[in-house]
Amino acid sequence: MKVINSNRLLIRRCLVAFGLFALTLPVALYAGDNDGTSTTDGKKAVVEQPKPPESRFKLYGWVEAGITGNPDSPEDNHNFGHLFTDRANEPLLNQASIVAERTLDPNATGFDWAFKGWFLVGSDARYTKATGPLDLTFDSRVQIDVPELSLTLHAPIPSTAGGLDIKIGKYADPMGAESIDPRSNVFYSHSYLFNFGVPFTDTGFLATLHVTKWLDLYGGLNRGANMALNDINNSLAFEGGIGLNLLDGNLTSLAITHIGPEDPRDNHDQRFYNDIATTWKITKALTAINDLNLVHDQAGRGHWAYGVAQYFTYSVTDWLQLGIRGEVYWDRGDIFVYQVAGPNNEYAHFILRGDQGYVQDPRTFFGGHTAYGEVTFGATFKPNVPKPLQGLLIRPEVRYDRAFSTTPYNDSTSRYQVTIGCDVVLQF
Repeated sequence: MKVINSNRLLIRRCLVAFGLFALTLPVALYAGDNDGTSTTDGKKAVVEQPKPPESRFKLYGWVEAGITGNPDSPEDNHNFGHLFTDRANEPLLNQASIVAERTLDPNATGFDWAFKGWFLVGSDARYTKATGPLDLTFDSRVQIDVPELSLTLHAPIPSTAGGLDIKIGKYADPMGAESIDPRSNVFYSHSYLFNFGVPFTDTGFLATLHVTKWLDLYGGLNRGANMALNDINNSLAFEGGIGLNLLDGNLTSLAITHIGPEDPRDNHDQRFYNDIATTWKITKALTAINDLNLVHDQAGRGHWAYGVAQYFTYSVTDWLQLGIRGEVYWDRGDIFVYQVAGPNNEYAHFILRGDQGYVQDPRTFFGGHTAYGEVTFGATFKPNVPKPLQGLLIRPEVRYDRAFSTTPYNDSTSRYQVTIGCDVVLQF
């Protein structure tokens, strides 16, 4: 009996020891191989570690420089119909921009906030600036501007797909197929529609209600087109419209109207800016962009301007895109298409402020009652760049402009103009 009891005790001890070994084996294996890998048949299998969430705060920028050659070498050194590329045969530092931004959480289900501050130094600041302290501070080719300083608030709205976003401050106007940010444009030069048919910036608020995944509604108030701390007529303007996002994002359209007094010391005659910009990604490589524009100013007998611009881009490779833009723009009011050829702050004096008593340079003039046409051919090269640089764009172009019933080009002697331009945009 003692032998049997002894054997039973030994068996029990062995079972207990085996159980403890089985329980501690995984822990022992993990402790012996704690470098983020596991072993299978003597080989290590990599265990992917989750990526940390991307920071919503970003600090970035770009430098854009370019030149627009004019074979006719006009004596006033200007390319009529151009603003940001107005200087003929002269290299320009268009922009050196720094942006600090906190973006909205695209998956936010509650309240959220974002901000954007954009500081710009360059020749483009002659035209991007709004009325305020910086509009007459400088009189040099390279000037300073703050195109955007805004706060965005997000609020969830029941029964909507994406809630409500309200942008407050100074910000780029959403109208048109082009932007003062060169990274988003197809070409170095701008269309007549962008130069003369839409506001560049607004100061006020703009609300966007994301009703469904395919429908957005816009509405807000601002101080007027390109008005900031000063307002030439102390009147508010309304801006609103509809945005569509169709075909899984391959077809987007934004229809916006901007209504308010815009003429100096005139707070009752309204100006109506209207624009519909549509982008259709036809294939992975081919994209069509259409921009329709109409402007009406009630001052005097009434002034009209309207036009259409059509773009096509084709991505040959990841680093090469070809583009073409065709455009017709009718200035029926003789006040919309102009050339600013005087001192570098003449745009602020003459166009923005309408300063009384300001002596205008005789080379600054309006193009008259006519229709303008232009065709631009170009390419965008995107070579690889080393870190920490983020990208490089090289955009050569050839452009042909034509006026149908006046002679505004090349020192007011010609109905047509040919320019050859190229810019470089280095992103960091």
